[in-house]
Amino acid sequence: MQMNLLEKILSQKGPLYGEKVSAVKPVHGGCIHNAWKITLESGREVFVKTSPSKCFKMLEFEAQGLNAINQKINKDFLIVPKPFSVEILDNTAILLMPWLDLQQGDERKLGQGLAILHKHSTDNNENRFGWDTDGFIGYSPQLGGWSESWGEFFVNMRLGPQIKMANKWGFNCINKEIYPKLIQYLERHNPMPSLVHGDLWKGNCAIHKNGKGIIFDPAVWFADREVDIAMTHLFGGFSNSFYEGYEEIWKLPDDNKERIDIYNLYHLLNHANLFGGNYKESCFLSLRKIKKFLDKRFF
Repeated sequence: MQMNLLEKILSQKGPLYGEKVSAVKPVHGGCIHNAWKITLESGREVFVKTSPSKCFKMLEFEAQGLNAINQKINKDFLIVPKPFSVEILDNTAILLMPWLDLQQGDERKLGQGLAILHKHSTDNNENRFGWDTDGFIGYSPQLGGWSESWGEFFVNMRLGPQIKMANKWGFNCINKEIYPKLIQYLERHNPMPSLVHGDLWKGNCAIHKNGKGIIFDPAVWFADREVDIAMTHLFGGFSNSFYEGYEEIWKLPDDNKERIDIYNLYHLLNHANLFGGNYKESCFLSLRKIKKFLDKRFF
């Protein structure tokens, strides 16, 4: 961390005014941001994420999501870092939150805590899908807005923008052929809107030393809760204990697995648009599976 930025953080107008630093250590901040662990002489430990000022909206959306999730979790099962500052200092966007030691361990409480988040957040959201503001999924935009139609929102506001970007590399064979069937299928499914993490892969969760689950780096919106569960299957790494814990609180529909490919196409397209490579072929493979499934449903 540059000294002038640290000085601004500790200055009278900074978020850590009055504190003295004993150590600053770089830590993993993902593929977009830089991150640091600041240890203060008081013993307090702070996680600081930094980016160029043009990325401020990303950090602001992350903080918004963390605060929203914090309002709906049961803290006996789940820990979510609570930001205490998101601002621009010295032409740098910064996000500060308490430091958490991330570990691996039994994932039952992680699953239970996620189910409680999904279940408790179905109240008082006017049965709408979406989010108040535009946000981000990784480096890509994630559109805000609301709809009472799950099928139309997911297809038009999630898949649609990613497919439009994917047209540049040849993924242009989906719109008219599959959209109506996909919308109709998801409308028949008719889920309740839950507050979802939105980017729930293994790198965005951990276990605390007290056994509680930890989730972070969200891309929140109100969606079918199955979008979170589907993504846990995309890159793997989640234990049976996680899924058992989830279903102890809120059982998934018996047919939930038939929607995994549909929901994960959003993330595969995002990765293909950002990183290219094998993700492109994964998108075509997923599309073929989805088409085959829908053709059986709408023969």
